[in-house]
Amino acid sequence: MDTSLLLQYGWVLVVLIGLEVVLSADNAVVMAVMVKGLKPEKQKKALFYGLLGAMILRFSALFVISLLVDMWYVQALGAVYLIYLAIKHFIPSRKQKKVSHTNEKEPSFWGTVIKVELSDIAFAIDSILAAAALVITLPNTHTFNIGGMDGWKFIVMFLGGFLGLLCIRFAATRIVRWLGIYPVLEKAAFILVGWVGIKLAVLTLAHKDIALLPLNFPESVGWQVTFWGVMIVIIIGALIKVKQTPKKG
Repeated sequence: MDTSLLLQYGWVLVVLIGLEVVLSADNAVVMAVMVKGLKPEKQKKALFYGLLGAMILRFSALFVISLLVDMWYVQALGAVYLIYLAIKHFIPSRKQKKVSHTNEKEPSFWGTVIKVELSDIAFAIDSILAAAALVITLPNTHTFNIGGMDGWKFIVMFLGGFLGLLCIRFAATRIVRWLGIYPVLEKAAFILVGWVGIKLAVLTLAHKDIALLPLNFPESVGWQVTFWGVMIVIIIGALIKVKQTPKKG
């Protein structure tokens, strides 16, 4: 792999890790809320099963998506998904109704585990779709394939998903606190996600089966300079904003 490809793959891995951190933090929070009604010793067991399920589901989804990742309609779905993810982040969500706690009886252990696993399915799909959408934007290395997908793309997706799981296990609560202290970082992360979605949309429009843009447009100097220039501006802007913004809490 030459230097330019290495830099592109390394950069996408960094962005993917950042996205997985956010998604994994959400996953960890949801899991914690679901098991909090159990006794402490049962909480640990339920979280263990939840983490095991998350690992199995994410890696299963990884192998399935690797068979579809080079198809233009999967690229289109990825573009729509990433742009949706970014827009959704900036649209205020409705306040959730407070759950009634009139029944103080400890919930069923296995019932709780099932709820955790069901939530893991949604997060697994979320995580792998986001990873696939980011990885699709990379050029193929033409070295080896895994499940019909460029081997190095698969490795980047695997590493992103694995590190996301580590975040659930070890660092999720700290990450949530950190993002709470510097919310501008989370905003910048989702702006980057939306911008990558735009890049994926460009790749889709330039696909040989669509051809609404010239086939070589995504690799053109003008587009590459525009894409990476905007990425750098977003990152620099976020870092400057962090220094100017006082910590929360």
